[in-house]
Amino acid sequence: MSQIDIRSPKHCAKKGFNFNFFNKKLFKIFSTLTFSILSLILLIWFILHPVKPQFILQEINIYQLNFSSLHLLNSSIEITLETRNPNQKVGVYYDVLKTYASYKGQPITLQTSIPPFYQEQQNSNLISASLVGNGLPVAPSLRYDVGRDQASGKMILVLKIDGRIRWKIATWVSGRYRVNVNCVAILPLTPLNPAASLSSKQGTQCSTTL
Repeated sequence: MSQIDIRSPKHCAKKGFNFNFFNKKLFKIFSTLTFSILSLILLIWFILHPVKPQFILQEINIYQLNFSSLHLLNSSIEITLETRNPNQKVGVYYDVLKTYASYKGQPITLQTSIPPFYQEQQNSNLISASLVGNGLPVAPSLRYDVGRDQASGKMILVLKIDGRIRWKIATWVSGRYRVNVNCVAILPLTPLNPAASLSSKQGTQCSTTL
């Protein structure tokens, strides 16, 4: 009588294809590749980590700042800004920049859009913008605040910039990042010289957040 050789699936797996071994090997290769790619991206980021652009308020001119009624303000302000890109290997696309002037926490001009531009590494640009508000609704207390500042001899305005920027590293361009800028301008005032036709050289470093 011949002997019947009966083998279990476990014995067959030893001679056949080992799926568990293949899956483990594939997982190990995939994990190593993923780790290498992430490490390379992290290394590039640390080497080329973009530094936020700098904004300097160089000059501000107030040509008009008066009230047509208790709560309606007329304003005309011209500003000169300097933008600087401190990065050595990263360019900056300024896609959207909108600016306006604020006084005592209230907007006193409408938003003005600055045309988009690209800034090379370690480069700077001068930007001029006219900020206007005709019959702009404001709180009635603002008129009192202007008079009080005239008596004290100075007025503090805040220039605000809201925008979107992109980074450029070689041929790679990032997605858009939001940027917010606040520039504080201190203007001299006297009772005999109301807030009109004022010119002030500033050179003030603005605060920038991304």
